[in-house]
Amino acid sequence: MAVAVAATSGTLTLSAQHVKSQWDGVYTVEQARRGEQLYDKKCSSCHGTDLNGGLHAPALVGSAFTPNWDNMSLDDLFERMRTSMPEDDPGSLTRRQTADILAFMLQKGRYPEGTADLSTETEMLRTYKFLAARPGGK
Repeated sequence: MAVAVAATSGTLTLSAQHVKSQWDGVYTVEQARRGEQLYDKKCSSCHGTDLNGGLHAPALVGSAFTPNWDNMSLDDLFERMRTSMPEDDPGSLTRRQTADILAFMLQKGRYPEGTADLSTETEMLRTYKFLAARPGGK
């Protein structure tokens, strides 16, 4: 019994060590392109064309952004965007539009692209953490 518990504990520890994150490539280049067009129309007037923030809106990339979201789920960020942005028309973005804009933000933050679009599903987004530092220091 002790061997079974140790083996199970070792498996759980190993699984817990690899946390899925935006570093795993969670969006496509095409999705980021769609997001860029939406960002230009809906977000850039407040957050800046370079995503570095404006007078009354925070940066969406870089050292002014990443510590605020470190170790939170991508769903936390997605829902914040979906329900409170744009400031002049909160909640007007569809789930697809929100995912596309988030994909653009991730691309501009220099996170790797993947082979599938960023999901719009809460359950899937909750399985990914936003990690300020790349796991394993790669």
